[in-house]
Amino acid sequence: MAAFSKHLTVRNSSLAGAAFLLLCLLHKRRRALGLHGKKSGKPPLQNNEKEGKKERAVVDKVFFLRLTRILKIMIPRTFCKETGYLILIAIMLVSRTYCDVWMIQNGTLIESGIIGRSRKDFKKYLFNFIAAMPLISLVNNFLKFGLNELKLCFRIRLTKYLYEEYLQAFTYYKMGNLDNRIANPDQLLTQDVEKFCNSVVDLYSNLSKPFLDIVLYIFKLTSAIGAQGPASMMAYLLVSGLFLTRLRRPIGKMTITEQKYEGEYRYVNSRLITNSEEIAFYSGNKREKQTIHAVFRKLVEHLHNFILFRFSMGFIDNIIAKYFATVVGYLVVSGPFLDLSHPRHLKSSHSELLEDYYQSGRMLLRMSQALGRIVLAGREMTRLAGFTARITELMQVLKDLNHGKYERTMVSQQEKGAQGIPLIPGAGEIINADNIIKFDHVPLATPNGDILIRDLNFEVRSGANVLICGPNGCGKSSLFRVLGELWPLFGGRLTKPERGKLFYVPQRPYMTLGTLRDQVIYPDGREEQKKKGISDLVLKEYLDNVQLGHILEREGGWDSVQDWMDVLSGGEKQRMAMARLFYHKPQFAILDECTSAVSVDVEDYIYSHCRKYYLHMDGRGNYEFKQITEDTVEFGS
Repeated sequence: MAAFSKHLTVRNSSLAGAAFLLLCLLHKRRRALGLHGKKSGKPPLQNNEKEGKKERAVVDKVFFLRLTRILKIMIPRTFCKETGYLILIAIMLVSRTYCDVWMIQNGTLIESGIIGRSRKDFKKYLFNFIAAMPLISLVNNFLKFGLNELKLCFRIRLTKYLYEEYLQAFTYYKMGNLDNRIANPDQLLTQDVEKFCNSVVDLYSNLSKPFLDIVLYIFKLTSAIGAQGPASMMAYLLVSGLFLTRLRRPIGKMTITEQKYEGEYRYVNSRLITNSEEIAFYSGNKREKQTIHAVFRKLVEHLHNFILFRFSMGFIDNIIAKYFATVVGYLVVSGPFLDLSHPRHLKSSHSELLEDYYQSGRMLLRMSQALGRIVLAGREMTRLAGFTARITELMQVLKDLNHGKYERTMVSQQEKGAQGIPLIPGAGEIINADNIIKFDHVPLATPNGDILIRDLNFEVRSGANVLICGPNGCGKSSLFRVLGELWPLFGGRLTKPERGKLFYVPQRPYMTLGTLRDQVIYPDGREEQKKKGISDLVLKEYLDNVQLGHILEREGGWDSVQDWMDVLSGGEKQRMAMARLFYHKPQFAILDECTSAVSVDVEDYIYSHCRKYYLHMDGRGNYEFKQITEDTVEFGS
């Protein structure tokens, strides 16, 4: 019966191993099909090649270089707050390790007193344990305090750095409109940064404590059972660690994909909230539900695959990092006791053997557990590699955009060659000069390479009013974006005032968070208003000029705080934008259909002087810039 039981155990083990291998193969195949589908679904070839590069997330030299680069941001100096918390955590880890050793020794003495029926020894060592409890508890909580504070400090440093880059000039605009490498920067700047910082600090703790345990227990065990035992355990750690690290390589890529799908799911939900009124008018709830469910299903399917993979890896991890490590520990610790000729225990009594075995066995058990934690920490390191790859990609894109470089799907080279214009972003020259706007042989093109006008030439002096007109899609708004330096200049020379001396009034004005005063003086603050010497009485005149004077009393004064995007109607927001224009007094104002929701009488007042020149685009790449006379024929928008 015993032989049959032993044979059955081996068989069961073989079946379990075969089942695991089958799961791995099925998962690998599904993942390969998923990656193939994603690649084939993306039209731009250039982006596919990029995708292959940015999905590389394994624990290798590249990972450590990326991590070092980010750590230099989070720990900028040798002596800083973060260094202090790192030292505090290190001290607490050492203290906790010594506490563990003391508790093992003291616990062994308590048990020895119980077995030896010594009431005196039992009370003595029990009271020692009770007296040490507050100190041990304090060490544990200081360790948790240090870890939580370090996570917060790292997140503050990294978030500030990324937002300095993200909100520099128009980088936030370029990332969403010019560059298509990152789809959901909000996901990266919020959730991914938090998870990365937590993962780094947890890894520091999960690696430092086991390493300290191993060093200390090796020292203690070497004197107790010899150097061969700890050496065997370390050899096992090395072999098992290399093997498991190899198996865990897909975790980094799967982490990147998970965060990408989480960002898409978050985006479709925020999009529903932003456009809720328009969707409600169309009764589009069923269509939006289908969209959200489709994105959610994609996320759930990936998470399900990830759970299956972690289940498979957990099966292997437990066997190698826990159970086999315990087996090796038993083999090592039993050597001196089972060898009857071992000099250490030739004259030892039964109680001394028992005490020595308990103490050595528990130390070796703690050492094997520490080895297991280090092996399992490799799993967290692989997941950290995924977050590191995403954060590094964000930093690289921000750096490129701040240096005028962006990557986007362009029109084909043949089309560009036929037009005879090499589309090189930033090839044009921008000259800052007051009181003049001049386009000199400037090709008007979109960021993806569509040419709207091949050679644009005209000049406007300060004080002149120009009406820009033409059919939809002819390039009116594109001209404003080039003028505002939102889009790159592909050639020619553009002469214009500095950014602060041009003011853009869009069709859908932006209302900031803050007071009613902030809506008029945006993007200035209260301090800038005082420096300009403009009082609230003057602001009231600006509101009266656009027939918004009544709003001051209606909303409760200048310091009233509301959700102005909802409180103000469409026409009121457009008139508020015009009042904002009067406050800033720019050299040139760009009015982009900014009176579509304004009543006819107010619109006539605003445009009463805009009758000098017109720039007409026909939508086929041609244009004319002429003076408006009595013989000028009226045309559309």
